Amino acid sequence: MTLRSWALVATLALLAPLAQAQEAKIAFGALEQDTGLPVEVTADQLSVNNADGTANFSGNVVVAQGKMTLAAAEVLVKYAADGKSIDQLIASGGVKITNLADVAQGNEAVYTIETGLVELSGDVLLSQGNSTLTGQKLTINLKDGTGTMSGRVTTTFVPGGN
Repeated sequence: MTLRSWALVATLALLAPLAQAQEAKIAFGALEQDTGLPVEVTADQLSVNNADGTANFSGNVVVAQGKMTLAAAEVLVKYAADGKSIDQLIASGGVKITNLADVAQGNEAVYTIETGLVELSGDVLLSQGNSTLTGQKLTINLKDGTGTMSGRVTTTFVPGGN
């Protein structure tokens, strides 16, 4: 094997892990918050279904909890079995989650209140300062301020810019 062939093999061996990267761990310090805070929802329309314990907000929906906001075309609220507390918020249609300088966007999101987990899916874009990260699914743990992006992850960052 020639020196040139060895160099090619070595280069491919170094690049292989990068080509297979499907997941990225993310620090979400700015998104850490108290998930026990009240949840306020505003929308153009509300329909309630007592039979299945849901409420459907539609049209310019904005959900606020502490410093976090979630905006979407539609949000389905699933209540817990006791009927007094919210179990999940299921958002669809241009979902945008913001908290301070962090912004995450995708097609759909499921926020499970008790666990503090937000799962954003479908062409996800995360912007943190000058850096961006894209993938197919972003799971944010609001209780500890961490996140995981998965599904063909691509990142653009500015060295020393954050």
